Amino acid sequence: MDPRLDRDTSNCSIGRTLEVVGEKWTILILREVWYGSSRFSDFERVLGCPRNLLATRLRMLVEEGILATETYREPGSRGRPKYVITPKGMDLVPAVLGLLQWGDRYLADPEGPAMLARHRECGAHVNVQVRCEQGHSVEAEGIESVPGPAFRMRSAE
Repeated sequence: MDPRLDRDTSNCSIGRTLEVVGEKWTILILREVWYGSSRFSDFERVLGCPRNLLATRLRMLVEEGILATETYREPGSRGRPKYVITPKGMDLVPAVLGLLQWGDRYLADPEGPAMLARHRECGAHVNVQVRCEQGHSVEAEGIESVPGPAFRMRSAE
């Protein structure tokens, strides 16, 4: 039997990441932050997410350090939080853009995608690519999974 099939998966980075961002509303909140939304009312209006669920997801994103809050005040109103993306949240951009790219290829309307990702400086289309540390473009078939420093076998029970 392949020893990788009997490995301990409790320390899997993919599993841990999905615990934080692997829920639909969380990814959609991040999408809206990148599209320019920053206030609870903005998210509520655009997403149609139930208020209690939206509040829970925003709180979790702040607790995880993916979003931060800053206070804004409209004239005559009390201060309210607005949500801004942190460097940790910016590191999720390739993952979310990868989902967008896959969805645009396989699930977009017949007319095409609803939103386009463009490079602000030159206007060219942005796409996600996998590259090795040497800068080579790598196709999925060229990726090899090997045990890392935290690899461990499942304990015999």
